Amino acid sequence: MTSIENAMVLAAGRGVRLGALTTTRPKPLVDLGGTTPLDLVLDRLAAAGVKAVTINTHHLAEQIAEHLAGRTSPAITLSPEETLLETGGGVRRALPTLGEGPFYTVNADVVWDDGYEPALRRLAAAWDDARMDALLLLHPTARAVGYEGLGDFQCDPLGSLRRRKEGEVVPFLHTGVQILHPRLFEDTPEGPFSLNLLYDRAIEAGRLWGIVHDGDWLDIGTPDRLEAARRQYGDHRQGRLL
Repeated sequence: MTSIENAMVLAAGRGVRLGALTTTRPKPLVDLGGTTPLDLVLDRLAAAGVKAVTINTHHLAEQIAEHLAGRTSPAITLSPEETLLETGGGVRRALPTLGEGPFYTVNADVVWDDGYEPALRRLAAAWDDARMDALLLLHPTARAVGYEGLGDFQCDPLGSLRRRKEGEVVPFLHTGVQILHPRLFEDTPEGPFSLNLLYDRAIEAGRLWGIVHDGDWLDIGTPDRLEAARRQYGDHRQGRLL
């Protein structure tokens, strides 16, 4: 298993789909039954052996800084963005803090339930540095709570990925949990750009791979879906963490 001690958490989004809930509170800090999505992500990263995490911030960034002020594990570095850099630009800016090897990148608002083994450790075990520039955690669309899209990727039996074609329905979505290598960002521009541009580059090179999540995954992008996540988190309070 590859040892991964660095991670990037993407927390700079506005969370506009949650409406009034994120007017005075950033989406990663919404209440989730006594905890927050951001804390759950950080707890999972710490349990996977991550020592240092960089978190980009934008909307109500001072609240995230205050919320994390007393946290000691993992060590936190904040990367405030006065101008939003999108997912790819945010990671690119943080590269000096992420080391020279592969690192986890996780959306700050994702909520998932591990299956038989922790998803982050499954990713680390599947990482093959010789073949991969990015390894995504996928989830079956049919089992994704609150998801109504057409899917993101088709995955062959070995884990090689291709994009959904126009008009096509594919069985897997990208969970927002992944391992990336710094070389994926070579020759990328300064300023805003999406990680999707780099996924496409990796597909062309045959270096974008995925594994399928064997637990649950929830979309908390709307008030109704957030409430469903709160209920499910309460159901799991005495068992596995979401």
